[in-house]
Amino acid sequence: MDFQNVRITWLGHSTFLITSPEGQTLLVDPFLANNPKCPKTLHDVSCDAIAITHGHADHLADVFSAAKRCSGKIVGMYDLTGWLGSKGIDQSKLLGMNKGGSVCLGSPNIALTMTDARHSSSWTEQDGTIVYLGEAAGYVATFSNGFKLYIAGDTCLFGDMSLIRELYAPDLAILPIGDHFTMDPRAAAFACRLLGVKAVIPCHYGTFPPLIGTPEQLRAQIDHLGLSTEVFAPEPGETVG
Repeated sequence: MDFQNVRITWLGHSTFLITSPEGQTLLVDPFLANNPKCPKTLHDVSCDAIAITHGHADHLADVFSAAKRCSGKIVGMYDLTGWLGSKGIDQSKLLGMNKGGSVCLGSPNIALTMTDARHSSSWTEQDGTIVYLGEAAGYVATFSNGFKLYIAGDTCLFGDMSLIRELYAPDLAILPIGDHFTMDPRAAAFACRLLGVKAVIPCHYGTFPPLIGTPEQLRAQIDHLGLSTEVFAPEPGETVG
């Protein structure tokens, strides 16, 4: 598959550094120094923007340090960005939004459209208090050359992925496959069919014991469905595209 000069670096679990054809960088779900799969050389990665899918620690734990190394906006659900502001992140960096909306980052820009995801979203404070942070979400990132990337976030399979295909026609999807908290490989293969994507990058697997899905199982399920979707499964720290 032709990534059209979009480069995607997996930092382990569900954290990605996405580089546009112009060199603009988008960090997705900053779980870095606290991430057992993230290479140490990438714990202090800098970026031009951050996108957050939901409020769980395995997607958000390093946002406060990452925010200091982010030169642009930090995008997330309105409830979540409001909470980040209350915790001391510079309000001018925060860009809260909601499902169905789109924002543009930088120039030349990356357009981010927030989509649905079926999952919970909350943060547990040190005293055990659970803070609701709005609903979980996904994103469709559209680059200046027309390439489109669907970032599912943590989700189960849901039928409206077919509407994401109809509305946005993503070329590539980043999908969770670990099972237990998200889709398993079989459900992710069905997601590929609903989305009509040319390729998929699996994530949210192998980090912790319950996350038992594997890329090999995903490939087998895609083959079983008779799909031509390519599976790209980089090691943490590796780049595809």
